[in-house]
Amino acid sequence: MKTLRQVLSIAVLALAISACANYNYPSQVQLGETLPEAKGQSLEGETVIIPKDFAGEMTLLLFGYKQDSQFDIDRWLIGLDMTETPVNVYEIPTIQGMAPRMFSGFIDEGMRKGIPKELWKGVITVYEDGDQIQRYTGNQNPNNARVMLLDADGKILYFYDRGFSVDALKAVRNLVKS
Repeated sequence: MKTLRQVLSIAVLALAISACANYNYPSQVQLGETLPEAKGQSLEGETVIIPKDFAGEMTLLLFGYKQDSQFDIDRWLIGLDMTETPVNVYEIPTIQGMAPRMFSGFIDEGMRKGIPKELWKGVITVYEDGDQIQRYTGNQNPNNARVMLLDADGKILYFYDRGFSVDALKAVRNLVKS
């Protein structure tokens, strides 16, 4: 019994330490490059390989690293809707670390409770490759959404990591329309 308590105490301590890890990466994104492949799961439960599963269509990805980045993502979604920008859009919550992966079912269920079911297909959570995505897109201002427009071949046409701005929305619209 004492050994079980010790193991549980060590596990809880390890989770607390890993949850406090703060890796700070600058952006490595280069326009014209292909986005590195990452595996995620939609809130519908479907496995999605990014960018492979978006091939053939221009796609806008809205990456969020913290719950606070949802504010930016919502403004992007509203702006895109209000301007009737004709592009496929996916929210990509990207969570790094072992502790979140262990509780991914709990986290996803919490998101499902706050998002209408008809939108679940458009929310793809990345856990396993979360660190890789954050290393690539940078996470120095983690509350800011990362906005990435991909062409039909998965090449990056546009990248913006400063949250939301009307000028950035206009830039995306111009690229989508061209």
